[in-house]
This record gives sequence, structure tokens and C-alpha cells, in this order.
Amino acid sequence: MSVDLASRLSSVAPSATLAMAAEAAKLTARGVKVYAFSVGEPDFPTPSHVVEAANKALVDGATRYTAVTGTPDLKAAIVEATRRDRGYTITPDRITVSCGAKHVLFNLATALYEPGDEVIIPAPYWVSYPEQVRMMGATPVIVETTEESGFRMAPDELANAVTPRTKALILCTPSNPTGSAYDEASLAALFEVAAKGSYYVIVDEIYADLVYGGFKLASAGKVGQALGDRLVVVDGVSKTYAMTGWRIGWSISSPALAKALSVIQGQSTTNPAAVSQAAARAALLGPRASVESMRSAFERRRDIMVDGLNALGLACRKPEGAFYAFADVSSLYGLKVKQNDKEKVLETDDDVAMWLLAEAHVATVAGAPFGAPGYLRLSYATSDDDIRAGLASIGAAISKGAR
Repeated sequence: MSVDLASRLSSVAPSATLAMAAEAAKLTARGVKVYAFSVGEPDFPTPSHVVEAANKALVDGATRYTAVTGTPDLKAAIVEATRRDRGYTITPDRITVSCGAKHVLFNLATALYEPGDEVIIPAPYWVSYPEQVRMMGATPVIVETTEESGFRMAPDELANAVTPRTKALILCTPSNPTGSAYDEASLAALFEVAAKGSYYVIVDEIYADLVYGGFKLASAGKVGQALGDRLVVVDGVSKTYAMTGWRIGWSISSPALAKALSVIQGQSTTNPAAVSQAAARAALLGPRASVESMRSAFERRRDIMVDGLNALGLACRKPEGAFYAFADVSSLYGLKVKQNDKEKVLETDDDVAMWLLAEAHVATVAGAPFGAPGYLRLSYATSDDDIRAGLASIGAAISKGAR
């Protein structure tokens, strides 16, 4: 008997990043050493003081339901961390705590998008942005950016994409997959255009604490105050504090939108895990030494990865933040290679990604699902030694190819 699925799923693609991770896991299960450059997850442990706070919270009874949109203690910590780290002041009634930033974005999509709406998304984009839009029956409007522009959308490109149907703009800074970020001037210029419209501006700042080379990140909440209740900021603890598995993210929005998000969450997941909320509070208010240690390590790894890719002839700009290198691999097109003992000619970024996994045992993610055919995303959230060894393996595989 066939399963009669909802029609909305016909337009939604599975996650490319998780698909590559699954293929890499098959090799690992066979005992193959795989250089894991595919999944965006810090390789550091959650800071010890956060784990200790979670253990104490469990002993003290953090095993029950909490308020749907987060405990008062965690919201107070978010207020303080936003003031300290992002430079602006919020009130607790603007905060909705959810089960990770992806859940935050899904709740926002549910609350805001409907058939006939358009949502502007600069490319390259995180794979879930357009899929969540499509899942709600709305239409993603993709604005192409270039490497020469730093993969940043220009104000005139935003203005040209706006129509009477525009419901929202989604930005990610620093970006997944490119690592590019907007400084204050470039963000303010975009917001000047957005201020003339009536659509929401959703800014994903999940990587905001991971910036390098003295780059000064401009927080949307500080720069975009003229947008008023149309500005929504998405944040969380997953990347900054190596807490991906704890699943805590939040939105900062108008009180009215926060109430709508509470209704959605109350009818779906209810509250995020009580113990995870206690852990997130400890992360936000605790010592910052581990944050700087991780940031410094990522900066060093960025340089190793980007310099190594360029040395292999795979052009890659040096990103301002996050932990991804976005390399142009179109120079490999036409290369005749061996893959699983069969001859193959590389013709697409997916060809390159699958060949590197099979022959070099390097897991990456093709650029096409990010809206950027011809590129690969390589995460440097792994050890220095693995980055160097993985690059060497890529170089060895390329050297075996023929034109």
C-alpha cells in the first residue's frame, strides 16, 4: 500500500549536508578514516562549567515542563548576553526560546509565510532557508551574489527583488555556507532599503561570535532599530559554546510575533528541554575563556584550510567568520578520474564531492544545494592535523587525474 503524503512535501528537498554525512558514516562504519569536512558542528566539548550546571539542574529537578517559550532565568540571561555581546537592549517579552535555531526558523516560517508570499534569500544560502519557505507554500526569491562582492547582497539587488508580494528577507551573517559577513556600513545600507518596505527582515546570527582577523560584526538588532517590529534576530548557543546537541536557540522579535510563536510552539514541541535551558543559561553567563579559545582555534584552522585549498588550485576567498571555506572547484571539471575502480569525467560539483569522498575519503558538501553550483563547502571545525591530512589526500587524488 502506498503512503499518501501531503502535497507540500513534493517541493521540499532533503538536507544535502545530512545526506553527505550519512554517506561518510557508511565509510567510517567500514573502518575507513574519513576527513569530515561536511557537517557544521564544533569538534570541541561543551565547556565543563556548562555540563556541571546541567548536572546540578537535574539534581535540583529540571526534569519537568517549563514555560512554553523559555524559563524566566534563561530569558534574563539572553537579555544580558544581548546587551553585552550585541550592543542593544531587549525585554523578555520579545524572546522565544526554541529547540535550536533551525526550529526557530521553522516556527517563523509557520507564523509568517503562506501561499502567494515571496521571501528574498541571497545565494549562496543555508539549505533549509528556501525549503522551509516552500514547505509553507510560499516562493523563495533567490538573489545571486558573487565571490567578487564577498558573497554579500548589494542594496540595489535587494531593491530589485522586492515586489508587492514580498513577505520577508532572510540574511545570515556570518554566513553558512560562505563565511562572509556584513560590516556595519553594508548592513545599514541594506536596512535603508528595507526600511522603505513593509516586509520582515530575519537575520540569522548563530555564528556571530565566530569572526576573525579583527573583523567587526554589526549586530542587526543594533543597526536595524529603524525597522522596528519588522526586524527578527535569530541566535542560539549551538556554535559559540559547542552545544549543538543541547538544542537551544531563540528569536528576538516584536511582542506580538513572540505571542504567535508561543501559540505555534505550544501546539508542537511545547518547551525546549528544561535541562538544556539551564545549561544555556550557564553558557551565556559563565566564563568566556572557552569561547575565545575555540574562536582562536577556528581562525587558525581557517587559514590552514583556505591557504591549502588555494595551493591546490581550488580558488577560495578567506571568510570573515563561521567555520566554512567555500571553494570554487570548477577548475576540476573535465578531469578524468578513477572512482570505485571505474573511470569518470568530473562534470559537476556533486561529481567532485562524491569523487573526493570515494577516492580521497574527504567528506564535503556540493555547492548546488546552497544555490552555488561549481563550489564545495568544507568545514574546518575539525583538528589542524585532519585538515592538513585531508588537503594532502585531495591533492593526491587530483594528481592522479588526467585531462
